[in-house]
Amino acid sequence: MMHNVSHVRLFFLSGLSETMNYRVALFSLTLLCYCFIVLVNVGLIVTIILDRNMHEPMYILLCTFCMNGLYGTTGFYPKILWDLLSPVHVISYYGCLVQTLVIYSFVCSDMSILAVMAYDRYVAICRPLEYHSLMSTPRLLLLVCFSLLTPFCIIGTNIILTFRLKLCSPYIDRLFCVNWVIVKLACFPADTIVNNIVAYITIIIFACHGFFIFCSYMYVIKTCVNSLENRAKFMQTCVPHLTSLLIFLVTILSDFMYMRFRSTDLPQALDNFIAIEYLVIPPIMNPLIYGFKLTKIRKRILGGITFKIKLLR
Repeated sequence: MMHNVSHVRLFFLSGLSETMNYRVALFSLTLLCYCFIVLVNVGLIVTIILDRNMHEPMYILLCTFCMNGLYGTTGFYPKILWDLLSPVHVISYYGCLVQTLVIYSFVCSDMSILAVMAYDRYVAICRPLEYHSLMSTPRLLLLVCFSLLTPFCIIGTNIILTFRLKLCSPYIDRLFCVNWVIVKLACFPADTIVNNIVAYITIIIFACHGFFIFCSYMYVIKTCVNSLENRAKFMQTCVPHLTSLLIFLVTILSDFMYMRFRSTDLPQALDNFIAIEYLVIPPIMNPLIYGFKLTKIRKRILGGITFKIKLLR
């Protein structure tokens, strides 16, 4: 209904207000970071696509993981680079909702992909004779679609509920748009009850993903204890997954604790880093971890580098 439509058409972002004296250095560093994220993720994706030996569930899921990293960072870096060159940091109402949808669905999809990866490793190690039937191509495609589309739909529901709110302030004290901040700008707090309920349901759903991952790896570790072959497989293929999971959880929990117990005494630079670390650390570290740890990928990349060096000579 028309009376529920927000009168806010632009949001003012205040996260860069104290750092504009260093904007050239920050722009250069941010651009370098984004280029490196694109380089390592695209490099891994292309390596997996071009090598037929890597057209297996584990590598296809890894390829999906990197694609999701590119998707999420695209929702943040181009806008922040533009803001670093602009005297006024604004974003349109609809642009803000789209940015929120992209960043939140990226985070939730990461959790879903990690859950599917955990299931893949569980089947490969605990039920190896059934692996090809349980991880068939149709089922793998279904799992990939589930890990990407389900978070998008869940976050989309949160965004639609936010869209119906009438807002009374256009000021966001962050570097980028965040759903809970937009909800706090609502004129009538009573209208946000449904938003809060759906937000808690969303948290519970993805907490269940975490519980599923934990249970999967408990079974895997139990199976690997008495088998030298399984232990080697665990070290080769599961350790990168667990490392990615640990990085993801640390960055997300840091942001969650920051939102819950935010202090006004923190310097804005530290404030900003805590807010964006899950958009910086996982997209950089994940392809590096898998590239160095998984033998097939490492050999393929080193082989390509060696071949190019020979051509240059």
